[in-house]
Amino acid sequence: MFTLEQAQEFVKNIVSQNKYKNEPKGLYEPIEYVLSNGGKRLRPVICVMAFNLFSDDFEKVIPPAMGVEVFHNFTLLHDDIMDKAFFRRNKPTVHQKWNDNTAILSGDAMMVEAYKQLLKYKGENFREILEVFTQTALEVCEGQQFDMNFETQQIVTEQEYLKMIELKTAVLIAGSLKIGALAANSSIEDANNLYQYGYNVGMAFQIKDDYLDVFGDFNVFGKKIGGDIISNKKTFLLISALKIAKGEILQTLNSTLLNKNISEETKIEIITNIYKKLEIDIITQNKIAYFLNKALLYLEKINVESAKKEELKKFAISLSDRNN
Repeated sequence: MFTLEQAQEFVKNIVSQNKYKNEPKGLYEPIEYVLSNGGKRLRPVICVMAFNLFSDDFEKVIPPAMGVEVFHNFTLLHDDIMDKAFFRRNKPTVHQKWNDNTAILSGDAMMVEAYKQLLKYKGENFREILEVFTQTALEVCEGQQFDMNFETQQIVTEQEYLKMIELKTAVLIAGSLKIGALAANSSIEDANNLYQYGYNVGMAFQIKDDYLDVFGDFNVFGKKIGGDIISNKKTFLLISALKIAKGEILQTLNSTLLNKNISEETKIEIITNIYKKLEIDIITQNKIAYFLNKALLYLEKINVESAKKEELKKFAISLSDRNN
């Protein structure tokens, strides 16, 4: 069995070996820039690890793992345009380094490249893999639309928020694991249990992302701290605070959110202090633990020896301790 570190090295190597056309440079240079920009490569890594639960024939998993990686980076490229983000992984985003039109078109090409990678797969269950990938890709778009809707939706419930992150984040993590299992010709039951494991890991992962945006360290997290606060993004933390806050605290929270004349630093400081008073940090950590525990229950159900599942267990637990 691969360790997590070995799976990461395997994925790093296959990504670095994948080359794109030279012309037109304006289309392909941004793709190379995005894919060489590091990151955790979480989704292809867990695709490989799921595959490795059932098979050691690693050549078979390269196409689906690459398809997942290219697709995920395509979504980040377009997300950064929509979010007007300046940095990704401590480097300028594509639309900042080039321009919006270049980022849109290179992103479109990456979506096509993701399918080209999948078409290289020669093993069994190709149709099933393609169905999971395509359904997941559509759900990610649905999740992004819900996220955009929340920008103008005055009240967002916790249930609505959880549905959004399920589609925007969790299904791609879940789908990556299921695709890896199917590529190794696992049973449908094991593939579905891996999907549920990944779904719950993904939910925990995104809520942790919300947490780190407020309580993280820029040099480690790689994104501006407090960005969600500045944009009034309806994260798990803000939704929880609005549900719990009463009296003067609620009044201060609402007035700060609506104040367009306040400095970014002051806004971050006020709302972060409110989160601490309401113990939103603790509530958020408890929700992360809830999803992680569910993930581990599904991992236990997978019909392989316990030793083989140890790395995926460590991976899930590490999410609660991550700082980036």
